Amino acid sequence: MQRLRVKFSRGEELKFISHLDITRLWQRAFVRAGIPLAYSQGFNPHPQISLAAPLPVGVTGDAELMDVYCTKNVSPPYFTQAVNRELPNGIRILKAQPVNPALPALQAQVSFAEYQVTVETDKTKDEVEGAIAHLLSLPELPWQHERDTGVRHYDLRALIDKIWLIDYQNGCAAIGMKLRCDSNGAGRPEQVSLALEFPGYPRSINRTQLFLKTN
Repeated sequence: MQRLRVKFSRGEELKFISHLDITRLWQRAFVRAGIPLAYSQGFNPHPQISLAAPLPVGVTGDAELMDVYCTKNVSPPYFTQAVNRELPNGIRILKAQPVNPALPALQAQVSFAEYQVTVETDKTKDEVEGAIAHLLSLPELPWQHERDTGVRHYDLRALIDKIWLIDYQNGCAAIGMKLRCDSNGAGRPEQVSLALEFPGYPRSINRTQLFLKTN
């Protein structure tokens, strides 16, 4: 069995597609491309496809990761070309390479996610940088937000590794965020944006990189 690690992008055209629909999109593309997918055992076999971390609805991604298991070896260049021909605009395979099938599950290897968050603001550049410095200086930041299962309470500061100002012009700030993304918690860029006192939802959120524990 071959295990291919696939890096792909998801752009504006598909940013409002749910995680489940994206998974189905991949399955259809692999089947149409003739990829020899491996299937799980049991009464309801399904293709062995594993995405590193679900990309939230409304968020784009430059370097998403997915593992695809095949019953026989497939050339990475052929895999990339064949599958890309079957994909709609807004999603593209950037790279595919074989990895050791014995490695831990891809989801278990993810440690951090990096984002570029664009916000509209009436703060000056110095005030934006001051807000970032203040948040990073905090030993903890009690936070809460409502979920379908109720209100969740947590320490938002513990989920933040780095924040930095990428660009500022015309009342618009582009902010970089490296946030925790593992089994113990995942930082949400829109929550960090609120903690920096930018009201409302960001103009855009783009996940630029996923970090694995094996890196």
